[in-house]
Amino acid sequence: MNVAQVREYFIPRRSFNLHVGIKTRAWATLRRTTRARVSITPAEISPVSERLRLYLVLAALTVLGPFAIDMYLPGLPALARDLHASESASQLTLTACLIGLAVGQLIVGPLSDSLGRRPPLIVGLVGYSVASLLCALATSIELLVAFRFLQGLAGGVGMVIATAVVRDRYTGAAAAKFFSLLMLAVMISPLFAPSIGGALLHVTSWHGIFVALAAAGIAVTVAAWAGLPETLGLDRRQSGGLPSALATMKRLATDRVFLSFALPACLMNGATLAYVSGSAFVFQQVYGVSPQTYGLLFAANGVALVVSSQLNRALVDRFSPYGLMRFGLFLAAASGLVLLTVAVIGTHLLIALMVPLVAMIASFGFVAPNASALALSEHGDEAGAGSALLGGLRFASGAVVAPLVGLAGPRTAVPMVVVMVALALAAAAGFIALGPRRTADRPSETSREQAA
Repeated sequence: MNVAQVREYFIPRRSFNLHVGIKTRAWATLRRTTRARVSITPAEISPVSERLRLYLVLAALTVLGPFAIDMYLPGLPALARDLHASESASQLTLTACLIGLAVGQLIVGPLSDSLGRRPPLIVGLVGYSVASLLCALATSIELLVAFRFLQGLAGGVGMVIATAVVRDRYTGAAAAKFFSLLMLAVMISPLFAPSIGGALLHVTSWHGIFVALAAAGIAVTVAAWAGLPETLGLDRRQSGGLPSALATMKRLATDRVFLSFALPACLMNGATLAYVSGSAFVFQQVYGVSPQTYGLLFAANGVALVVSSQLNRALVDRFSPYGLMRFGLFLAAASGLVLLTVAVIGTHLLIALMVPLVAMIASFGFVAPNASALALSEHGDEAGAGSALLGGLRFASGAVVAPLVGLAGPRTAVPMVVVMVALALAAAAGFIALGPRRTADRPSETSREQAA
């Protein structure tokens, strides 16, 4: 008996669901068999060299924006002195870049569904290089803030196109595995970008850091031009121009299936950014560690996130993207409650804080890649718009969350932990509330492909 016959025996075709209501051994067997069959895509059986080239290009596109955020940080004090700017004014250069990254994704994502992936990508990468050079030439803090916004705007292009290309070529568990690989690059880049920027300051000024970012943009442009083919065929492109793009964004923003995965990922990203924003003050001023020790602790959490994302990649065929995302959200909620207890008690035992904190940060490695794969699974022809919403929501969450972690001052860990735990609990609650009916009314894309 083949899979289709087993499926028709247990439940009618129109209500077939791979993820909900699978209780019996027969259902579990059917789910594993079907998933193994549909997770193999033509892209997966392409030559290893081709897959490696694709990964390297997409990884470079994905980290170009984060490098613009992190690489210049060591030169921020010197930048403020040279431009006669206050500390708060110089911080606006970071805020402007974050806003640009969010807006750039929201603009270019829907456009790429109509124009294809390559044209807006090449234009965006050239714009990134030009904006980086303008940053290097800025003579006032106001000009630098404006140019940083443009740099972020162009940097968001690479991030959203990379996500859309993965969805163009992969689906289901295969997409989740590829997103886990991209997450490896994203998590490693913040560990090295500030160090690269600091090393450049030994031989140049902050101006030279932006020149280096421009050179990196040129190199990635050449790599994308030579190594990334068009992945959205003419027959799959959206028509209708701007009105159609806006309608697509509105439809996605109200789609229960999409939101059931996108919103938890956005909230969990906010929790992670709350940790990034507040951890330096918590570790150094509350727990009294040195800057060097803080760097090691920050790296330890980064390593935990890298390990969890790659563990997700190894387990996704066995447990499904949905199951691993659910596990990650529940791990975040449980470890978050333990972390909150530690913060409220006020213990200064560092290990008591680190154990639940590492578990909570690691949980994001099970949420982010699977959320991207699942949210885009039914929107193959709208992958650009879907990727734009995913990216825009994540960066917007960071802009909202960052100021909240310091409300009670730098002498307590409670604000940072409360924000993290509240967002993690909201993510788990949203996943549960939106999840049960996510495919009850229509067959999934996987089911449609099987029917065909």
